[in-house]
Amino acid sequence: MRRRTFLATVAAAGVAAAAGARAQPAPAPARRKGRIKQALMRVNFGRDTKLSFDDMCREAARLGASGFDLVGPADWPTLKKYGLVCTMAPAMGVTIRDGLIRPELHDAIEKAMHEEIDLCAANLWPNIITVGGERRGIGYEEGKDRCAALLRRVKAHAEDKGVTICIEVVNSKYLDPEFGRADAIFDRLEWGADVCRRVESPRVKILFDIYHVQIMEGDVCANIRKYFPLIAHFHAAGVPGRHELDETQELNWRFVAQTIAELGFAGYIAHEYRPSPGRDPIESLRRCLDILDA
Repeated sequence: MRRRTFLATVAAAGVAAAAGARAQPAPAPARRKGRIKQALMRVNFGRDTKLSFDDMCREAARLGASGFDLVGPADWPTLKKYGLVCTMAPAMGVTIRDGLIRPELHDAIEKAMHEEIDLCAANLWPNIITVGGERRGIGYEEGKDRCAALLRRVKAHAEDKGVTICIEVVNSKYLDPEFGRADAIFDRLEWGADVCRRVESPRVKILFDIYHVQIMEGDVCANIRKYFPLIAHFHAAGVPGRHELDETQELNWRFVAQTIAELGFAGYIAHEYRPSPGRDPIESLRRCLDILDA
C-alpha cells in the first residue's frame, strides 16, 4: 500500500472512530424511587475539588439528583443545561449576622426579596432561603414580632408568584461558623413555627436543617412529624462533624428518609454535608443519595 493511501486510510479510520465515540449515548441517569427528591450543594464535592460547576451538574444529573441548593443566577443556565432545578435560591438582602429581625434593614430586605421572588418565578424555581440573624441583645419575642412584620410585607408577592420564602433553623451551640451560628435567633423550631403562624401564608415556611435540629433539640423524626405542615425544605448533614450520612453518624438516615416520604413530602432534601478526608467525593455522593432514596 502506498504511503499516501495508508495515511488517508488511517485518517479516515480515525475520523470514523471519533464519530463513533461521539455517537455513543451518555450513561443513563441513576433511577431513583421518586418519593424523595434530592438536591446537592457545591460543598459535597470537597474544598479542593478541581471540578467546574458544569462538571458538578453533569455528575448530579448522572447520579439522579434533582438540582442544587444555593446557586446564584449566573449559574442557572448551567443547571438548565442538565435538566436540573435551583431547589433553593440563595439569600439576598440578608446575612447570617444581619437578618430579618433588623428593622433598620427591612426596606432594603423587602426590595431584595421582591426582586429575587420575581427572578425565581421567571425561572420556575420554587424557594428562596432567608435567616433570622444574630440576636445581639434582641429578645426572642421581640425578634418574632420584627420578623413577622417584615414577612407580612412580602407574603402577598410570594403568594402571587408561587415562590416560598424558607426561614432556616440553625444551631447556636457551636461558635465555629463551619459548624454553627453563634447567637442566632432562630435556633429552636418553635420560634420559627410561631413566626410562620403569625404571618399566615402558605408561602412562608421553615427550612428544616436536620443537622442543626439534631444538635439543638434531637427527636428529629418526632419534630418532623410535629412541624410537618410548616416545613417546605430540608437540609441534611451528619452529626458529628457535618460529614456523610452513613454508619459513622448518630442518626439512622434511612429511617429519617422513610419518615419524610411517608408523610407525603413533595419538596426537596438538599445534601449539605462535607466529604470526610480521604474519601472519594463522587462515591460518597452516590452512597448518600442511595441512603435517602426511600
